[in-house]
Amino acid sequence: MSQSLYVAATEADSGKALVALGLTEFALRKTTRVGFFRPVVPDGGGRDEDIALVLEHFALQQHDEDSYALTYREAQALLSENRADELLERIIAAYKKLEAGCDFIVCMGTDYLGEMASLEFELNCEIARNLGAPVLMVGSAHGKTLDEAVHPLAIAVDACRERGGQVAGVFLNKADPQRLDACRDALAGHFGDRIGLKAVIPFDARLGRPTVREIAARLDAEILSGGERLDGLVSGYLVAAMQLQHALTWLREGQLVITPGDRGDIIVGMLQADRSARYPSLAGLLLSGGQRPEPSIQSLIEGLPDSLPIIAVSADTYTTATRALQIKSKLSAGDRGKIERSITAFNDHVDTECLESQVRNVRFEGVTPRMFTYNLMQRAKADKRHIVLPESTDARVLRAAALLIEREAVRLTLLGSRQDVEKAIRRHAILLDAEALDIVDPATDGRRESYAETYFELRRHKGMTLDAARDCMLDVSYFGTMMVYRGDADGMVSGAIHTTQHTVLPALQIIKTRPGCSIVSSVFFMCLEGGVVVYGDCAVNPNPTAEQLAEIAISSADTAKTFGIEPRVALLSYSSGTSGTGADVERVREATRIARERRPDLLLEGPIQYDAAVDAGVAAQKMPGSPVAGRATVFVFPDLNTGNNTYKAVQRETGALAIGPILQGLAKPVNDLSRGCTVADIVNTVVITAIQAQGAMAR
Repeated sequence: MSQSLYVAATEADSGKALVALGLTEFALRKTTRVGFFRPVVPDGGGRDEDIALVLEHFALQQHDEDSYALTYREAQALLSENRADELLERIIAAYKKLEAGCDFIVCMGTDYLGEMASLEFELNCEIARNLGAPVLMVGSAHGKTLDEAVHPLAIAVDACRERGGQVAGVFLNKADPQRLDACRDALAGHFGDRIGLKAVIPFDARLGRPTVREIAARLDAEILSGGERLDGLVSGYLVAAMQLQHALTWLREGQLVITPGDRGDIIVGMLQADRSARYPSLAGLLLSGGQRPEPSIQSLIEGLPDSLPIIAVSADTYTTATRALQIKSKLSAGDRGKIERSITAFNDHVDTECLESQVRNVRFEGVTPRMFTYNLMQRAKADKRHIVLPESTDARVLRAAALLIEREAVRLTLLGSRQDVEKAIRRHAILLDAEALDIVDPATDGRRESYAETYFELRRHKGMTLDAARDCMLDVSYFGTMMVYRGDADGMVSGAIHTTQHTVLPALQIIKTRPGCSIVSSVFFMCLEGGVVVYGDCAVNPNPTAEQLAEIAISSADTAKTFGIEPRVALLSYSSGTSGTGADVERVREATRIARERRPDLLLEGPIQYDAAVDAGVAAQKMPGSPVAGRATVFVFPDLNTGNNTYKAVQRETGALAIGPILQGLAKPVNDLSRGCTVADIVNTVVITAIQAQGAMAR
């Protein structure tokens, strides 16, 4: 996984492009595999200016289309339709595609433009959190008191952290050069040790001034002369509507003089003034009204070496002046002078050693729900597995199948009569090509006899007869399980209309547990706002012994690790540490001892109460020094009653997505759905089953 930083601003025109340039240059000192990413870019059809700036200046090896996810219009449409999840999924997908070829990614937030401006801060925080990118928060001090400059940064940092984001540093940009120390003291006073990296960058008037080239581009002006001086900075404007002798008295260094194109006297006078030692050097002439100089004057201009830049527009003088005054300079790819000044300002005023330590030390605890589900889908697609779905006429299963096929996540086999499946597809108006589906009818499939013989051999010691085995193979749960056992499928998902027993019992009888496991247990992936954690066992074992509880803890930790969650295991009870006694507490204490003995590589704590497991403040009081307390990611409940009620209560009260139950301990994966499952539940469970199958093949 690449390292990354997310440059977010508290307001428009804060100068975050300067920070992005400096940060990219800093990253390129460490590795050549640096990427640049913008989640959302302005509409307009052309290249995004910031993407062009960074990619061209640093010659980064990536395409524009790989550098962003959506336009403002697309993002606004998704948000207005309450499809924020889809927006984030598209951003994550684009980011992960870029991440594959990078060691470090500089992310640059939105610009506070248009209708989305009021939502953008929250959106940037949510995007950064889901990308796992610590935030560099950028504010502007230009024209503000110290409190006015620092207070918005303090609010932004607190708000970002409340949303689960990590803040690696704060930048106060465009500060008065005479008040840099006062600004640094103000940042230190507000943030203290809460923020490691605190930088103050002085205001540079030259960076805020547009070039003549920039103005010509914004006004769609024709360039008549002086092409070699188009990168000169414009310090101000003069509308020269008066006679020449009066206009000359108003000239100032670096001005762009605006005058109608038929004012030959002004044009010639300004050309002379620019060359005179008695008058200031000008930035250029902007001719209005759609008029061009007379041929004799144009000839004069063309004969001058190093001519003053002259550009022309069709709009009248008033409109031209108004538009020119509204132009705000932006760093652009061709303006090497401004780019170098920006990078120099960053290097001169940012503690890069502190920045490096922040990049190294700031870590996200866990993974966000959206990143988790995205990663699941990508892992499944990377090594497609074959999953069998016995409940082929259920509308939810068919809709899930359509999504999985569209996303090319797995190979699917549906069990049942083709006629019944096609009828269900038509009845529920599901966009699914029935002819392309692999549909197997156990009643007519040629493998049924062979499967029956295998089942008979496996269960004859329990009194199974061959005729009874043949009957069992007519049952879709038994037939699907046998497909997995015999290697004709890699995993099975059922339970949308069947009971847990109907799904799990065939797996216990046929597939059995894998070596080293004596029991099958289950976990739920709880997709909480602060990250994804694992709850076990919430579905299978009513009253596990200490030995079984230890095995559940170990299996749950291994499952967590398989799915990208760093396991820190809390074995839960009604007391923490040595504070309580009683049979239930002792059982958890013994389970913890056994688990530690078997797997000394795991971080385990128990007995521990739930609040001590999740809350750092409570953990410091009840179990100081514990590597798990306050940071647990895997929660092992003492019995099924506690586990099942807890997961349902958390799901109901927080609105969290609960993926599961996911069975663990079987030699090959079979998973049980809730009969109240949604299409998303089925999709997630199938994808998880596919990933479990990848692991089973590796073993």
